[in-house]
Parts: sequence; C-alpha cells; structure tokens
Amino acid sequence: MKKLKIGWAERDITTYGPAYIPGHFNMRISEGVIDPLSTTALVVDNGDDMAIFLSIDSVAIRSFLLDEIRGKVKRRNPEIPVMKILAGATHAHTTPSHYYDGGEIDDSIKEMGYTDEQIQKLLDEYIPTSMIGVPRDGMEIESSDKYRDFLSDQASDAICEAYENRKEGGIGYGYGYAVVGHSRRTVYFDDVSKRPGVVLNPLNTLHGHAVMYGNTNDDNFSHYEGGADHFINIMYTFTSEGDLTGAVINIPCPSQNSESEANRRLTADYWHDIRQKIREKHGNIFILAQCGAGGDVSPRIMHYRDAQLRRFWLKYGGESIEDVRGRVEALARRDIAERVAVAFDEVLGWARKDIKTEAVVKHTVKTVHLSRRMITDEEYEFAKSEYEKLEAEPYRFDQGSPKANLDYNSVLKSKRNRFLRVMKRYEIQKTQPKVPMEMHAIRIGDIAFASNRFEMYQDYQHRIQARSPFMQTFIVQLCGQPGMESGSYLCTERAREGRGYSASMFCNVVSCEGGQELVEETLAALRELAD
Repeated sequence: MKKLKIGWAERDITTYGPAYIPGHFNMRISEGVIDPLSTTALVVDNGDDMAIFLSIDSVAIRSFLLDEIRGKVKRRNPEIPVMKILAGATHAHTTPSHYYDGGEIDDSIKEMGYTDEQIQKLLDEYIPTSMIGVPRDGMEIESSDKYRDFLSDQASDAICEAYENRKEGGIGYGYGYAVVGHSRRTVYFDDVSKRPGVVLNPLNTLHGHAVMYGNTNDDNFSHYEGGADHFINIMYTFTSEGDLTGAVINIPCPSQNSESEANRRLTADYWHDIRQKIREKHGNIFILAQCGAGGDVSPRIMHYRDAQLRRFWLKYGGESIEDVRGRVEALARRDIAERVAVAFDEVLGWARKDIKTEAVVKHTVKTVHLSRRMITDEEYEFAKSEYEKLEAEPYRFDQGSPKANLDYNSVLKSKRNRFLRVMKRYEIQKTQPKVPMEMHAIRIGDIAFASNRFEMYQDYQHRIQARSPFMQTFIVQLCGQPGMESGSYLCTERAREGRGYSASMFCNVVSCEGGQELVEETLAALRELAD
C-alpha cells in the first residue's frame, strides 16, 4: 500500500439574479437568496489510482453539465483523469437551473469527443420536452445556459485546485445514527383511484393503493410503504499530523425540506444548516455532501406534524404553537443539522482512533445497460390522446400578472412534456430496450462508494450494502451522466404494485428488473475491487 494524498476545494455557485428554479411543474423564478450554494471537490490519491468526488447544490445534473466540467478540467490540467470525476447532486429543489435553454454549446463538450452531429441529435431529442418555447412575456429570467457556464467554471476550478492541493494525510470512517429521511409514500387499504366521486384525470390515474405525500389522517390509511434508513455514512480526512480537514457525509435523503417557505428563493436546504453547525465546533473544514438512496423518502414528517409543531415551539421558542407553523421548514432544517452534528462528533470520537495514512485506492468507471420500463400500447394511446388535448389548449395571458401567466403556461408545458416523453420512449424502446448508465465503483481501504443516476428507492441501497464485500458502502444517487439526461425514479416491485407518483410510467425510465440488474452490476464491480 502507498501513502494517501488528499486535496480539497470549495466554490460558491450562488447567483443573485432572477433564475429559473426547476423541480416543480411551474417555472418558478428566484426572488432572492436565503443562504449560499456551493460545490465541493475532494481528491483522494495513492499514486496508483484516485477518486475525484464532486458535490453540487443542485436538483440534478443534466444538459451536458458533467461533460462541460470534464472538458474544462481537461483543458486546464490534462494530467487529471477526468473520467474519474464522480459528480453528485444534493437534490435541493431550491437551486438555479443549468438546463439547456437554447444557447451555444460550450467547446469543452466537443473536447470530450462529441461530434456536431451527436450534439445536434441529443438537442433535437431534448428540446421538445424542455421549457424552451414557454412564453415569458414581462418576466426577466437569467439564461440557464449562462448559469451552466458559470457553474461548470466553478466546479472545474474546484477540482483542479483540489488536485493541485493534494498533500499526505489520512482517512477515518464510520457510521452514525441520524434519521433525516422518512417514507413519503402512504399506503391505503383501498385503491384511491376507485373511491366514489374521484374524477379520473392524468394525475389521479397515477394513484392506486399508494400515494406520494398522501393524507395519513384517513380511515383507510394502512402504513408507509418504506421505512427510514437510520444510518449516515461518514469518511473523515486528516492531515499527516492528525488534524481534521474535512468529511464526506452521505445521508440517504434528498435535500428537499425548504419548498413551501422558500418556494422562490435560493437555498442549499438542510445542507447549509449542517455545514454551519459542524463548522461552529470544528472550524471551516470542508463538507462534501452526498445524497444516498432516497427516492421514496423526504425530510418531512407526515403523521406526527402536530407533535412536531409542539416540539419546535418548546425547543426553539415562539409565542404559540401556531406561531411556529409558519417557520416549521426552517426549524426542521435546524433540527436535522443538530442531529447530524451530534452523530458527526460521536463517530469522529472513535473513528479517529483508526486513521489510515496508507490504503488501497481503486476506481472503476463503466457503462451498464439496464432494462427499460416499457410503455405499453395502451399507455402510448392514452399518452397520445392526452397530449393532443393539451396541445389544443392555448397558452393564456389573462391570469392577472406576468408571474401568474408564466405559472399557468409553464404548468401547461410541463403537462404536455410528460406525455410527449412517454410517446418518445415508446418509439425508442423498439430499438433500444436498455438504458445506459455511467457507474462508478470506488474502493478506499475497507470502504466503497457506488454511484447511480436515479432517485433510487432505499431497498436497492440495502440490497447492495447487505451483500457488499466492504465494511461500509456509500451509495451515491443522482450522479451526473454524459449527455443531456439526468436521473428518474427507480422504484421497487411493491411500489410498482401500489402505483402513485414516483412509481408510474411518467417517473420510471428503468424497470424494477433493471433496478435489480443495477444491484448485481454494482456488486460485481465491488467484488472486483475487493480482490
């Protein structure tokens, strides 16, 4: 084994202009900033191989962003192995769009081997299902292409700096207990779509026995479909003298708490609070955020909401419980951060007894092909019929204000896009029954990291971790892929039966069978690293 070299860097990626905030059906335009956004890079190198981790406060990574980052790194420092860059999003629904908005494609993408014809083909497939073309009269909106250029500059700079800053050091690791995610899929004794008085429409036809964020105060409420993952995985880094320099914190939950209160303001969500809380005690150390498998969970409590209000009232103060109601998301973030910080310190207390300054580092990158979630003939005909109805519905400009007009028209475009994507997939699946995915498998000593492009349900994470040959396995979801596309939900067999949003034809590009293929491909790669 050889000595480890470790390098860190961080960049601010906040924009203060009126940016499009993706993640909802309507096209929200930012009206301010609650807290800063960041991208963080970590390089771990032992001379034989290296891992380059990148975390981005973003809802997803798409529209050539990963290619652009790799191309800019390659241009700045050709000795950096750019295919070893593993970039993951925190999945905050309160961050700016970097999605393609009709601008010029950066030359750095061509440096990654794309031809003009390949780029145009990908754009032709993407543009019809984007927000391009939505009327924006009277609304000032920053270019998403401009933000992507800025974001890729900052991310590539951070990677290059981290690489150049490598110094001999060590790692420690462990797991702690800090529940952040709770199941967001409620299951009922009856099929919700068949209840008396339900008018079947494209939304209600998603529902079955399961509903995303369904009402728990319902006589037919049975249970939550999935549980909570109590673990957070942490890898600490130290100087050669044993001083703490940073940590990778892997939490199996999207950073998706501040949506109602924040809505049209930018924030890193609970990751900002976590960084602040840990740094209060440990100084300005680096924190690299990783979102573990969390497709079926969120940081929101559902059936204990009133008890939560009382908890926050007594814990944090306020004139009354009702006074707390308007601050519940901000207080929930604070509560999460305190929980994670306690776990961070508890694990650090014993993990630093076993700091490794020498370790095996192996990093494999491969493309795996996963079975599609096939669109049936019946689903195609339904999608075609609904799309034609929506295409006949005109954009409107009588909603009372430019913002209201944009909300209405962008929702209409989102509805059209959902059915148009289904129709496109129906045609593609005839010749391409598999979906490609760039997968990273990384070994650092006795722990491993494994990536995927999805909002992955937790069952798949547990299947991998339970059979992994490593002491701990960090699953990293919503990782950047080459090209235009990002992730979609990867639901389980029981979710497929229960239906509901996140387990529907709109949400699942890869099937449950493809999900198990991903489990087996990941385990095969991990076993190779263990040899």
